[in-house]
Amino acid sequence: MRDFEILFDHAERSELLDPVFARYGRLGFPAPPSDRPWIYSNFVQSIDGVVSFLGTDGSGQDISQSAEDRWLMDLLRAHADAVLLGFRTLKLETELCRPRERGPVFRIVDEALHDMRTKLHRGREKNIFVTGSSAFNLDDYAVFDGEKVDPVILTTKTGLERMEGQLASHPHVKVIVAGDGKMVDLPLAMRLLRTELGVKYVVCEGGPTLFGNMLRAGLIDEAFLTVSPYIVGQQVPETQAMPEGEASSLLRPSLLAGPGFTKTDAPYWAWMSCRKAGDHQFHRFRIKRSGEHKAG
Repeated sequence: MRDFEILFDHAERSELLDPVFARYGRLGFPAPPSDRPWIYSNFVQSIDGVVSFLGTDGSGQDISQSAEDRWLMDLLRAHADAVLLGFRTLKLETELCRPRERGPVFRIVDEALHDMRTKLHRGREKNIFVTGSSAFNLDDYAVFDGEKVDPVILTTKTGLERMEGQLASHPHVKVIVAGDGKMVDLPLAMRLLRTELGVKYVVCEGGPTLFGNMLRAGLIDEAFLTVSPYIVGQQVPETQAMPEGEASSLLRPSLLAGPGFTKTDAPYWAWMSCRKAGDHQFHRFRIKRSGEHKAG
């Protein structure tokens, strides 16, 4: 695996001195807000902005095809108290995991980075899943066994009612209720993560629907974005093999799902750092809140 070439970096430097930073350069974060975690996203996309080929090649790693990007994922997880994901992402990744039929656990695999996480006092790894009123079986997913990470579900009152009968046999699963309707109240959920679990730093790994909802709620502070040196195209070609019942005419997703923004309310981002490894680009952006970019 190659080292990252630093083109520029205007972000904070970690106060922790550790040899693991030699490959990337030191990485630090500002203090979190007083009432919720500091939340940063991590995505990979093609040059033309596609985040998934869909079908059997639907994971981010299929777009990335980069060992450095996979290592960076672990580096960012090492700095976070928890990984935040939409339940649909877990379901999709589980479908892609066959024959490992009970799906993935989103955790650090690099031992050196796992050790660094301990030095950062981040505690046991957490996977936090957001789901409104969806019904699902906890037994279908290995992550809810609690062996590798602490599983947490952010849901609504309806969602809790639908899974309540399963919780006695899954004592490792922590459920936090934020919202009465079909949708999780994300601002409330983030506040509860801080007050009930002491979570100060969160990495949001998607998918595009959760990221879009978090961004529209003003809850994304930073974005780490890997640009993979491929142009993919939005429409799935007829030559691509697709699972039975999945149409090849589907449009591949971009970074943001759901309603977009207008010219007047589109979020403005400060470009904090840029690195490269081979032909892959590794960017870090920090959102500028209303009025900040006009002043700067």
